[in-house]
Amino acid sequence: MKRRILTGTYVLSVGYYDAYYVQAQRVRRLIRDDFAKAFATVDALLAPTCPGTAFRLGAVSDPIEMYQQDVFTVPASLAGIPALSIPCGLHDGLPVGAQLMARHFDEATLFALGRAYQDATDWHRRRPPGFAS
Repeated sequence: MKRRILTGTYVLSVGYYDAYYVQAQRVRRLIRDDFAKAFATVDALLAPTCPGTAFRLGAVSDPIEMYQQDVFTVPASLAGIPALSIPCGLHDGLPVGAQLMARHFDEATLFALGRAYQDATDWHRRRPPGFAS
């Protein structure tokens, strides 16, 4: 996160404000509008939290590869909507996550759905093999 903040601060300070920031705000508005359209017909969205399973401790050290792991969480952040990551399984012994997303300021629905999912499953209690609880 620190690297992202420093990079963004640098880019904006060297005269790229109009080229990057203003354009990014336009794109952000389009993303918000797309989510608003989706939430006109549904109460929540379910999507992957990351492109694959969690990686083993120390398996990923390349910053670019690390950034790519949160690519599916970026749209909710850009749109300013609440999202909640929930455990939804294991694959090859590693955790898999899903995220629930809800309308702006509708955390109550988000938490209620997360709670209902947790009550109906036991994924939040399972641990990968060899994981000390």
